[in-house]
Amino acid sequence: MTKTTFSILLGGHLVLTERLTSAVSGARFIAADGGMRHASMLGVVPELWVGDFDSSPEALGEAWPDVHRLPYPSQKAETDGAIAIDEAIRRGAGRLVLAGALGGERSDHALMHLLQGLRLAKEGYETLLTSGEEEAYPLLPGRVTVDLPPGSLFSVVGLSPLTGLSIDNARYPLQNFSLPLGSTRTISNIAEGAITLSLDSGDAMLLARPFDLTGA
Repeated sequence: MTKTTFSILLGGHLVLTERLTSAVSGARFIAADGGMRHASMLGVVPELWVGDFDSSPEALGEAWPDVHRLPYPSQKAETDGAIAIDEAIRRGAGRLVLAGALGGERSDHALMHLLQGLRLAKEGYETLLTSGEEEAYPLLPGRVTVDLPPGSLFSVVGLSPLTGLSIDNARYPLQNFSLPLGSTRTISNIAEGAITLSLDSGDAMLLARPFDLTGA
């Protein structure tokens, strides 16, 4: 059964690339406050626009007068992005693409997006975080294959101690490795094509730069 994909337009950096276009193909869209600015670049009309709109200039609102808005007060318990994700789940999302989740001016928001992505994966939602140029995939115990161009850079960032970490089809493979929290051992690896990762225990994020072939 095909999972319903929702793409959440967040306020961070976003570049239109073939991989981004492919990732959001067939998705339904919800914009979180200033993330609405990405809609024109993607050529989409979100079905909902949520937030306190403190990051949305008046001209942006004038450009999208017919998009349904769900306003929240500025003094709220969740970020605009979290509200948008909750709305997507209420509407039946099975897969989530957090577009504009990486980079931007607020490192606290970018870090929170990574942790949200991990939580969503633990709750059973297939989740991708992307800036168009960079991608992040939650890694949980189990096995996963990620299609990357040969020569592209990737890193595995442990968010807890990891055990049984294996990385195949990479320049620097690992087998059944234990990674202490804070170790840099798995930073700046190079894909030889689609990579396969397996993990016995722990939580991590795979950060990939598909267009960065400096290590080729």
